[in-house]
Amino acid sequence: MKGKEKSPEETLPVSKSQRRRDALELKSLAQELIKLNQAKLGRVPLNDMVRDAIMEARQIRSNVARKRQMQYVAKLLRRDDPEPILLALEKFDGEAREITGRQHRAEGWRDFLIETGDPAVGELIKLRPGLDTQAIRQLIRNARAELARNRPPAAARSLFKILREMDQEEILPAVGGLGAIGTADG
Repeated sequence: MKGKEKSPEETLPVSKSQRRRDALELKSLAQELIKLNQAKLGRVPLNDMVRDAIMEARQIRSNVARKRQMQYVAKLLRRDDPEPILLALEKFDGEAREITGRQHRAEGWRDFLIETGDPAVGELIKLRPGLDTQAIRQLIRNARAELARNRPPAAARSLFKILREMDQEEILPAVGGLGAIGTADG
């Protein structure tokens, strides 16, 4: 053997099945990149050729031509390491999960406050001492009245907005983790 010795991984050829799986992964990655909105695509680390090919694929209306362009994007992706691209897409998924979690926590607190009343407000005050309790209690009363009269939930939406903003400042705990709190009746 002359020169540098090769590791066992380098000497073994990649199987045809593995190459096919890799090609299919890159094809699905290309498909995902083409579907991304412009703002997110701008945050993905892509070289100019790939970005141009993606923009061109978005303009194509013919299914056959679009499929061919998608395969071209996948071919371009093979030239570079796809890991930074995959990390950026995972980050987008994490952001989406965070937003969904924030929405669910705010919805849970809103429903909990409307159903439980003052005991729930007391729990919220423990978490946020500087809270305008008078405004929160008024929104709860209005939301209950809207619910009883079968009216649009304007007060419930306002309460939700406040809770979502509170969660953005500092994450609220999930309502289920508060333990047993009495209902508005007792």
